[in-house]
Amino acid sequence: MKTIAFYDTKPYDRQFMTAAPGADELRWVFHEFRLTSDTAGCARGADAVCSFVNDRLDRACLETLAALGIGHVALRSAGFNHVDLMAARQLGIAVTRVPAYSPHAVAEHTVALLLSLNRKIHRAYNRVRDQNFSLTGLVGFDLFGKTCGIVGTGKIGRIAAQIFRGFGMRVVAYDPNPSAEWAMANGVEYLDFDEVLRLSDALSLHLPLNPGTHHIINAASLGRMKSGAVLINTSRGKLLDTSAVIDGLKGGHLSGVALDVYEEEEGVFFEDLSGSVLQDDELARLLMFPNVLVTAHQAFLTREALGEIARVTVGNLLCGSSSGFLPGTVVE
Repeated sequence: MKTIAFYDTKPYDRQFMTAAPGADELRWVFHEFRLTSDTAGCARGADAVCSFVNDRLDRACLETLAALGIGHVALRSAGFNHVDLMAARQLGIAVTRVPAYSPHAVAEHTVALLLSLNRKIHRAYNRVRDQNFSLTGLVGFDLFGKTCGIVGTGKIGRIAAQIFRGFGMRVVAYDPNPSAEWAMANGVEYLDFDEVLRLSDALSLHLPLNPGTHHIINAASLGRMKSGAVLINTSRGKLLDTSAVIDGLKGGHLSGVALDVYEEEEGVFFEDLSGSVLQDDELARLLMFPNVLVTAHQAFLTREALGEIARVTVGNLLCGSSSGFLPGTVVE
């Protein structure tokens, strides 16, 4: 029986992972702390480790795992930018992931963020709990007839685009690898990046993080956005230059921002810091804006998504590196 060192454990992880098909063929050792070079030694005696998006699998961490004889890192996420894949390959560690657990979950959360931000649902909720039933300051706008820009038309971006089309919005999209057939079938227009920025009343990001997309929304690209636009990011925090976004909010160029991710979320998101002083000044500042809505990386958090993450992860762990996975590659 393989032993799995499971890091960054939350109650829902235990619930869904241990209920997945084949889970009883594995011995689980759950750790609530994240996987880093400092905590990698706690995997001693394990055959594989299971990690999440805010673990830090740099070369130092992977070297410790390799020295312990661990040959498989099972990511329970689609993203893998937190893993030094070159080091994993050199050390002979196979890396697997869950490439598509529930694109509907993330796309639907994207739409929920825009609706909540636009119609001030979060502010209205807090008001009425204080028996304040005033409507002053809660004016929004109709989505119908407005233009939504989708940057990145992978599985999640396409579903989000189709939902926005259902609201009667014009949807324009940018992707370096456009799908003309899908766009034609769903009434979506592909344009170049600058045109999408210029036309969008709401701009939603659905991109992976890589050197080409890091800070794709920066001072220059924000300046090319339509004045008064709303920006939504449910992909990766580092797609945004937070300082530039704050400047856009202060100057009124952005009328609102909705985020499920943040570029320095490691050690903050997924944690209860309610009794602490938030040490991240930029995040603290964002949370002070009345036209900013932040959720803590919860777009994936549906029963369906958690079940699929668990199913695929357990399957990866049962197969292990003996299933033909190349060391250091990300297997879909």
